[in-house]
Amino acid sequence: MPVIWHILGAGSLGSLWAARLARSGLPVRLILRNDARLADYQAQGGCLKLIEDGREQPIAISAQTLASDEPIQRLLVACKAYDALPAVQSIANRLTADAEVILLQNGLGSQDAVAAALPHARCIFASSTEGAFRPQDWQVVFAGRGHNWLGDQTEQPPPRWLSELSDSGIAHEWSGNILARLWRKLALNCAINPLTVLHDCKNGGLLDYAEEVSGLCDELGGLLQACGQSEAAQGLHDEVQRVILATAANYSSMYQDVAHGRRTEIRYLLGHACAEGQRLGHPLPRLNQLQARLIERLGQRGVRTD
Repeated sequence: MPVIWHILGAGSLGSLWAARLARSGLPVRLILRNDARLADYQAQGGCLKLIEDGREQPIAISAQTLASDEPIQRLLVACKAYDALPAVQSIANRLTADAEVILLQNGLGSQDAVAAALPHARCIFASSTEGAFRPQDWQVVFAGRGHNWLGDQTEQPPPRWLSELSDSGIAHEWSGNILARLWRKLALNCAINPLTVLHDCKNGGLLDYAEEVSGLCDELGGLLQACGQSEAAQGLHDEVQRVILATAANYSSMYQDVAHGRRTEIRYLLGHACAEGQRLGHPLPRLNQLQARLIERLGQRGVRTD
């Protein structure tokens, strides 16, 4: 019998993973916040609607609440970075002795916090460049094909269930240095997302602020070097430019969060970078100023600044 994929966090990426895994015939369980969310899901037919290449496909997936007592052997945590630790703690008693927990969060900091709270579980970090959004509840659009890197900090071999990702059409790679992937993505986000909020523009609008972007890339590259992540620092400015051009018509995820009055992941992106600089005694004048400006803007918009 295949192991059940329990999905904690039925947002964009969580729904995208759940839909593809279930579509391939694997057992999947959505873990929803409470009875009201479960009732709403069941009233909508108990299925996720995956929109891919313009076609909508309803995919039946069973669901339960946090209060369920079903044991969890494999858990995909796809909620926001600030929700990861409390969400996992709420179901920690359900994890089996050999549980594996896949952490699909932006930035850095939340993964270590979860791993520390679950010393007996194998925590696997994931970094994704896939794009998805939800036009409405229980519907997810596969908006951008990308790749998923997974890895951990143990000497254990890659898990056997990676073949299930292949069978589900989830592009992936096991990384021997997952921290480099996570740092690289953090640096990309720090160079782009805050500026789109401050300049009130799409990603392509940053082409008008090339000097500011370049300065941030230089400082981020120096931080990566100081953190021992020289691999993540290589060609950073060039990749930032490629991302800006490739996503020129898009609004960044942070821009969208602020526009909708939602809490951002600033603490785990820009906040983590600035905290690491302070810890290492590595000066980051541009990034610290950027963080101060962003916090001020969030406060003006009535958005949480933590």
